Amino acid sequence: MAGILKRIVKWTVVGVGTLVLAVAILLAVAWAHSERALQRSYAVADPPLPIPSDPARIDHGGHLFATRGCAECHGAQGEGRMLFDAGPIIRLVPPNITPAALAGRYDDVGLAAAIRHGVRPDGTPLVFMPSQDFAELGDDDTAALIAYLRALPPSDNDPGRTELRIGARVLYLLGDFPLTPAEHIDHAPRARVIPAVAATATYGAYVARTCTSCHRADYTGGIALGPGAPPSANLTPRPEGLGGWTEADFVRALREGVRPDGRKLDPLMPVAMTAAMTDTELAALWAYFSSLPPRPTPR
Repeated sequence: MAGILKRIVKWTVVGVGTLVLAVAILLAVAWAHSERALQRSYAVADPPLPIPSDPARIDHGGHLFATRGCAECHGAQGEGRMLFDAGPIIRLVPPNITPAALAGRYDDVGLAAAIRHGVRPDGTPLVFMPSQDFAELGDDDTAALIAYLRALPPSDNDPGRTELRIGARVLYLLGDFPLTPAEHIDHAPRARVIPAVAATATYGAYVARTCTSCHRADYTGGIALGPGAPPSANLTPRPEGLGGWTEADFVRALREGVRPDGRKLDPLMPVAMTAAMTDTELAALWAYFSSLPPRPTPR
């Protein structure tokens, strides 16, 4: 009997030791893999953009700031804020991007690269910056957005720093965390033209790029945006998506945060952002999403 107990204890110790070693190896590999991604440098050679100074274009930049997710992350006045703390994964703190905070760090070319390429002035990638949403932002819109950032009231707010924790590094190793979106962006220099502003699927496709971080590049959703959060919605004409919705249903959802059956959208849906969109932008989004093939939500 004593011999059997000794063998059980021995194999238990071996098993636990093996498990601890395997976890240690996983964490070490995840750390090294993520550090390589964070230290990679990207060459960005977009030509400088002429930054407008007329009030109408600056106001348009403010509209983009409000409706393309900038205010949702960086605060209504660009002052920065703690966005969320996901325990062992990440504490995400979009920084202060007012002129006082950017002075001496980002010129206009650097700001354009941060917005559309997700990189710092030294070419290293920004963490969790959803630049894939802005990679095709038109030159005129990018310039207007930068003009608005330059016109923001200066703020000395220090919201703290993003803390990248071991859970994010492991998830990144497994392909389940957008640590450095810059690695998925085409960095080739090119002109980016804005489609004609109209209630068309073509313009809707341009506006809809701001939805890709949460709803995937093909708009099939299914992404869990936080611990305990429901998966993001399918925006194609599927039964579990926008199938059966009318344009009026869609507009009400984005203006008021209410589904056709009266249920509220999840609080993670940035209704304040979509509610600020123009009637033309919302009509264009509906035209585009309605034109998509009905694709199933990934599982």
